[in-house]
Amino acid sequence: MQKLSVLIPSFNSEKTIGSTLESVRWADEILLCDSYSTDKTVQIAKEYGARIIQHEYINSARQKNWAIPQCQYEWVLIVDTDEIVEEGLKEETRSRLKEDEIAFDAFRIPRKNFLYGKWIRHADLYPDYQIRLFRKGKARYHEREVHAHVVVTGKVGTFEQHLRHNGFKDLSTWLIKVERYTRYERDECLKQNKPFQIVRHLVGAPLIFCNTFFLKLGFLDGYRGFLLSVLDAFYYFLIGARLWEMTHSRDESFS
Repeated sequence: MQKLSVLIPSFNSEKTIGSTLESVRWADEILLCDSYSTDKTVQIAKEYGARIIQHEYINSARQKNWAIPQCQYEWVLIVDTDEIVEEGLKEETRSRLKEDEIAFDAFRIPRKNFLYGKWIRHADLYPDYQIRLFRKGKARYHEREVHAHVVVTGKVGTFEQHLRHNGFKDLSTWLIKVERYTRYERDECLKQNKPFQIVRHLVGAPLIFCNTFFLKLGFLDGYRGFLLSVLDAFYYFLIGARLWEMTHSRDESFS
C-alpha cells in the first residue's frame, strides 16, 4: 500500500482543526503548514502527532507550493481546517492506494458545502470537484492571489466519496474572510492589468445573482440559496469597488 501524507494549511484555526485532524488521523503522516498562529492551533495539532512547519503567508498557492515538497510520502492529500474527510472518502482513498499500479497521478474529489448546518446541493456548489489527492511531483498550484487551482502533469481520476466543507459558519466569519479575499482578487486584477470597467461593474452583480439563484437553481435551496446568491453578487461588487478605489485613489479629487 502506498503511504499518504495529509497536508493541512492553517492559521488561528483552534475552533475547527480538531475535527479536521480527527478525520485524517489514519494517514501515515499529518503535516501542518502553519502561518504563525497565535492561538492553540499548533498545540492541538501536536496532540494528534502532526509534524509542524511554519512559513510566512503570502497567498494560498505559494504557501501550498512551498509545503508540498516537504511532505514525506509520494501521495499527498490536502485538507483545509474547515474541512472533514468523510469515512467513505477515507475508505476510497485507502482502496486506491492499495492498488499495485495506480493509473492516475491525481484525483478530483467532490465536496459537500454546508451553510448553517445544511448541505447545499445547488447554486453551483455541488459536486464542487477539487483536486486534492496527487503525487507530490506531479501537481502544483497555479500562481494566483486567491482561489488558485491545481495544475497536474499527468492523468486525473475522479472519486465518488466526499470532503465535507463547513466554510460558512455565520455572516460575521464570512465578512472577515471576504474582506481579505476581495483584496486578493483586486491585486490579481492589477497584476493582470485588468482595468476597472464601470458598465461591467454596474451590471455584473445583478447578473451574478440571477445566474446563481435561477440558472444554477439556487432557489431550490430555499432561503439559504437566496442568501448565497446575494453574497455571490456582493463579492463580485466588492472586487470592482476595491479596484475602482485603488485606481481613483491616485486622484485626490476622487472624481
